[in-house]
This record gives sequence, structure tokens and C-alpha cells, in this order.
Amino acid sequence: MQYQYTRLAEYGAIGDGNTVAFINRDGSIDWCPFPHVESPSVFAALLDVDRGGRFAVQPTGSFDSVQQYRDRTNVLETTFRTASGEATVTDFMPVSEATRSDDPPPAVYRRLECADGPLELAVQFEPRFDYAQDIPDIELTADGIVALGDDDRAVLSSDLSLEPAADGHAASATVTLETGECHWLVLGYGEAVPLEPAAHQKTLTDTVDYWQAWTHDCNGTDCPVGGQWHDLAVRSSLILKLLIHRQSGAVCAAPTTSLPEDLGGVRNWDYRYNWIRDAAFTVRALAELGHLAEARSYFQLCLDHCRQHDPAAVPPVYGLHGGSDFEERVLDHLEGYRGSAPVRVGNAARDQHQLDIYGELVLAIYEAVRYGESVTTDDWAVMCDLIDYVCGGWDEPDAGIWEVRNDPQQFVYSKVMCWTALDRGIKLAEAADGIDAPLERWRICRDDVRTAILERGFSDHANSFVRAFGDEDTLDSANLLVPVVGFLPPDDDRVQGTIDATLDRLATDDGLVRRYEGDDGLPGADSPFVVSSFWLVTALALAGRTEEATEHFEAILEYASPLGLLAEAIDPEAGEQRGNFPQAYSHIGLINSALALADADRSSAGPPAPLGREKSLDDVASSTEIIRRPNTE
Repeated sequence: MQYQYTRLAEYGAIGDGNTVAFINRDGSIDWCPFPHVESPSVFAALLDVDRGGRFAVQPTGSFDSVQQYRDRTNVLETTFRTASGEATVTDFMPVSEATRSDDPPPAVYRRLECADGPLELAVQFEPRFDYAQDIPDIELTADGIVALGDDDRAVLSSDLSLEPAADGHAASATVTLETGECHWLVLGYGEAVPLEPAAHQKTLTDTVDYWQAWTHDCNGTDCPVGGQWHDLAVRSSLILKLLIHRQSGAVCAAPTTSLPEDLGGVRNWDYRYNWIRDAAFTVRALAELGHLAEARSYFQLCLDHCRQHDPAAVPPVYGLHGGSDFEERVLDHLEGYRGSAPVRVGNAARDQHQLDIYGELVLAIYEAVRYGESVTTDDWAVMCDLIDYVCGGWDEPDAGIWEVRNDPQQFVYSKVMCWTALDRGIKLAEAADGIDAPLERWRICRDDVRTAILERGFSDHANSFVRAFGDEDTLDSANLLVPVVGFLPPDDDRVQGTIDATLDRLATDDGLVRRYEGDDGLPGADSPFVVSSFWLVTALALAGRTEEATEHFEAILEYASPLGLLAEAIDPEAGEQRGNFPQAYSHIGLINSALALADADRSSAGPPAPLGREKSLDDVASSTEIIRRPNTE
């Protein structure tokens, strides 16, 4: 069979809190790392359609297909229709909480069920371990086949008659399904999952029940995101849950590597790690939708980041299990998605100096405290060291939120987040009675940072905040967050000017927003960035420009996949999603924009408040300790 690359919008994603698999509308699993999302792949046809490996189930003749998720779950159904019949492949991974097992074996379950027969299906199983560098041997077992690599083992259990290929490196089967007939294919990594159809059906039921019980579902006036955008916000929360590592609580930026921002370009990065820059907005999105356990876990992770490093050496990106041992390297043997090389694993951003992360860390902790968490005195001491470092280092150049690969600059957004670190640290100390903090020093420094930003970061010529100090005309979409973090009120003329300049120079007619103007040390161009587009929506909503915000929000949503998934970027000319997929930052942006629009609709006293101002710490302090003293009894 001749395979071709699939558009990103035609993929669905399933996962178990450890890893994520991609299934396209043709029924092929084209991407799956095992046992963790940051592990080497077992299937990577996504990155090389010929060499990467796949696990396909599809009709032998011509067919139409459609994908959908079971209502409020991450269980994916691909339905095939042919001239003779209809069948559905249901794909899922068991979640430990659903199976009540602390450590279930990593596995992908595929149920084949015929609604109208006869319908002939073909199964093609081509595992390729270690990013297709290790081609395994295939051997028959009592209940299926086993794939044996140098250091990897995968077992496919099935009640179908699977036959090894002549070269011994793949297996296949063909089956004609009659109406009502059902079969299972269960791929276990490392060990076999015993073939027990009744048990598999219960596992499916338990998995569906788990996702539906977890999912935010509300009716009435108390729903934070009601109305027409509720289901999209729910789907975004489900995608975020797929990307949250079940043990560490770390949020994976995306479950893929090297999907290009521009076809044929070199802006292809590995996003299977946890970026601090996502922190505050992740906490708010999860908490507002009622997922307090996940918000609490991410809060603890932010505290861990503060504890583990000297303040001057906090890396901007971590592995999902902690640490930053993921040196960036190129896999030359893979051609890349639709021929877009290089394929990279690891990420050199781990070695960059990014000042914005200090604000994002402190803001995330502050947000979690607003939702009822408290900080120990030991954690507070570590935070004080972090904020003290900002006092001494805020005026250094850095690589910025966009991780430029040329010379460091005095990026305005980095300075705004340094101000945010100081501002939220001061507010936490003021609200926590009797806690030591060098408040006078912090207040003076906060004023100094603010003055520098207003004097050196705003251009009268552009009537906008600009990308870096001293620049008179280069824009950066990150400055749309100036009102979101409360640096200036949304109705300030400088905020309004920044919004208008962004609309004029960074936005497309379809509501998409490019990240920035100017050089970043890389050849080629990037496509408009989805989260930047949502930042514009949020800034417009905060500024009381609700009608504009709604129009832009709806325009962005037109680019979402039929399943509601969003990549990192959009190519407006081709109308296609670009970059790693699905992108946590994009779905966080969707949720927070929907929250801002919902707040604007509900507000009778004007536009909604910026991030962190809806509920004061005084309200929190009246019911719980903000800084928790050790128990001395």
C-alpha cells in the first residue's frame, strides 16, 4: 500500500498520562513514543512516511472516514464507510486511575466493530524502535506477535490471524467483518496484555467513565465558560490533561517533535518538555475549569523549580521527570514531516537565559495561592532568593520568551515579567502577616523596572510597546500581556496603542497574529502563532472591545481541527495547521480567552479584571494561611 503524509488537522490524539499516540482518519497510528512521550518513538510515519513505521487498520477498498471523540473523553472513534458496509475502530489507552492500577503496562487498545457488513479490513503492523533506527524482528506468539529490537520489546495481542512479512520486520492481516462482529488489537510495550475481550471491554468502559467524571461539565449561570464555546473549552482541557504527566504534574508543551512552523524550513523543534513560560496561564486555566488537583500539582512543580537551582541558573525548560538532560541533536536518517528536515530531538533552549521565567514562576505561585494553596516558610525563603535575584539581574539582556538564537537583547516582555515577579512577591508578603521580606528594596526595584519599561520600552513613533529597549519600531505580540498581568490598566492609551499596532502590523485579516517583527537568528519565516492570536483576543476583551474580541476569537476557531485540536501555528495561505501538535500553549490560550470573553459578557461594571485581580489575597488570607508556618506542637 502506498502511504502519504497526512494533514495535521486529520489526526486525533489519545494518551494515558505517560505518552500520546496519533491516529489519522485513515486509521493509522503514525506517531507513538513509548513508554513516555519524551521517549524514542515506536511509530514515526509522521516524520518519515516510508521509514518511520506505523500501525494501520483500514478498509482494503475505497472508503470515506470520519473521526470523533466519545463525548467528553479522550477515547477516539474512526468510522469507515464503504460501498458494502460500515465499521468503527475505537482507540484508547487505559489510564491508571481508571483501571485502579498504580502502574498499568503501557498499551494501546484498538477495538474493531462492524455496524454494517460485510466490510473487509486490512491490518498493517510496522513497529520501528528508537526513531526508526532499530528495525525489530517479528515473531509469532500464541495470541499474536512480538516485535524484538535491540533494547525494546512490543507485543501485539489479537484474535485476528496476523502473519509476519517475508522480511520478518512487519506483520499484517486481512479480515472480513460481518454485522455485529468485533475484534481486538492490543499493543503492549515491554510486556503483553493478555487477550481477554470481556476484560478489554470493561477497560474501555472504565476509561470512558474516568474521562467523563474528570471533565468539567456544568450548566446554568455559574459555569465559567458557558454558551457556544463551552464544548471547545472542555476539549482544550482534555487535551491539556493528555499533556500533563501523571506522576510529576509537568505539562508537556506538545507531544511531538520537529513538525515544521514552515514547510521546508528549519524551524523544527522538539516540544516534548515542560516550559516554565506556560506556568501561570496553565494554573489559571485548570483552576477556573475546576481541575484544582492538576492546578495544585503544577503549583508544586513550580515550587520545585524554585528549590532546585541557584536563582541565576534556573533553566527555562525541564524534562517531564525533572532535570534538563536532553541535549539537542539531529536525526539525519528521517526526512521530516512532508520533507521538512532537520528532525531534532532534545532542545537547546535548556541552556538559554530567559528573564521572563521568573515572573511566570512567581505569578503561577501567586495564582495558585488565590485558589487556596499556601506556601511554606521554607518555600517562601527560596522565593525571596528568586525575587532578590530579579532585583539584581532584571536589566540583563536575555534570549526572551521566543528563545531567539542570535545575540541576547533587552526584551521588553522579559522586563514586564521581572516587574510581575516583584509585584506579586510584594503582594504575597503584604497579605501574609508577619512574614520577613525586604519589601522596601523590592518596592524601589519594582518602581525602577516600571520606569525603565515606560521610558525605554514604549515608542511614541510606533505608539506601542516595542520588542526591545531602544527599538523605536519593532513589535512583539508578547506585549499584549501588559494589561493581562496588570502592568497597566487595559484602558491606558499605551495599551490601546499596542493593541492597535498589533492589529495593523502583526495580525492577518483572519485574526491570526505573528509573534514578532525583526531578526531571530534563523533563516526563513514562521507562520502566525496561535497563542499570540488568543492574546490579542484577551487584550481586546480586557479593554472592553468585546465585539472585536469575539470576531477575532471566532476567526481563530475556524482553523481548529474537526476534533477541536490546535497546533502551534497556522499557515493562513494554505489554511493548514503548522508546528507541533496539539500545542498546550494554544489550548491554554483558547481557555483563557474564552474565560475573558465570558467575564466580559457577565460584567455589568465594565471590562473584566486582568489576571490575578479577580479575587484579592485579602479574601484568601481571611480563610487560610498564605505563608504556612511549620507546626511546632
